[in-house]
Amino acid sequence: MKAIIFDFDGLIVDTETAWFEAYKEAMNVYGMDLPLERFVECVGSDNAPLYEFVRQQLGENCNIEEIEAKAASFYQIKMKTPQAREGVKDYLEEAKQLGYKIAIASSSRKEWVIHYLNKLGLLSYFEVIMTSEDVEKIKPAPDLYQKALAALDVRPDEAVVFEDSLNGLQAALAAGVKCVIVPNPVTQSLAFEQYDLRLNSMAEKRLAEVIELIEGS
Repeated sequence: MKAIIFDFDGLIVDTETAWFEAYKEAMNVYGMDLPLERFVECVGSDNAPLYEFVRQQLGENCNIEEIEAKAASFYQIKMKTPQAREGVKDYLEEAKQLGYKIAIASSSRKEWVIHYLNKLGLLSYFEVIMTSEDVEKIKPAPDLYQKALAALDVRPDEAVVFEDSLNGLQAALAAGVKCVIVPNPVTQSLAFEQYDLRLNSMAEKRLAEVIELIEGS
């Protein structure tokens, strides 16, 4: 094992729970509920399934931009002081000490990822950051992981991916990389299959233990 590749949203910082709550509040303004099972369809990918659901509920002429603006306003309040998820900084520090190459592969925009990494004081840990601007297709397509592997100059069997979403897991599997699932409150009920290990949080096991389990699987 030579490299660790992390997803970003929902894994390093739980933006996903905040976005779910924000969209739910925005849609409540229009007298509409947002079931969790509809929201998770877009987690780790793009918002197309969410927009389709909104149009089904409110009609084709609904103002998606207006709903987005309301949700963004609610989101900013919830994420005023972002915190890394439990165990994240310990994993990054341990990965550095063990000599692993470290990357991010995210379906979000680069500006978004770097903004949060700066706020969390984690940017310096990553030598490669691949985002939606770097590929034609985001997750669940394998492109982001393939590009990250190429940039790190490692083979798929020399890396492990950490993910929190079903779209992310499918992307990692399609790229031929072993995957550790670390769900958040929004994604914990998803039907994950074919992963190599599942953790409740990165505080559950040390990175060295995880690598040992992965290499033995």
